[in-house]
Amino acid sequence: MTDTEKAAWGRHFEHLQRLLADGTLVLAGPTLGETNTGVAIIEAPDEAAARRLMAEDPVIAEGFAEGELRAFRIALLRGRD
Repeated sequence: MTDTEKAAWGRHFEHLQRLLADGTLVLAGPTLGETNTGVAIIEAPDEAAARRLMAEDPVIAEGFAEGELRAFRIALLRGRD
């Protein structure tokens, strides 16, 4: 990984930290194994807002990663009434 890529991934993590702090990010982390990918669950008012958040991520905006948006509805959640 180049220094430029490392810097972008650092900004990516900072971006996720800001989303977590403002209550937008529910969870995020990498998958483990031979092919690594990341998963981020966000709360957004609509699809356009979710796409905007994804497009603003530094690694996506700078072309180091691709994003795929999928709608998600929680069916079961530990600790939820």
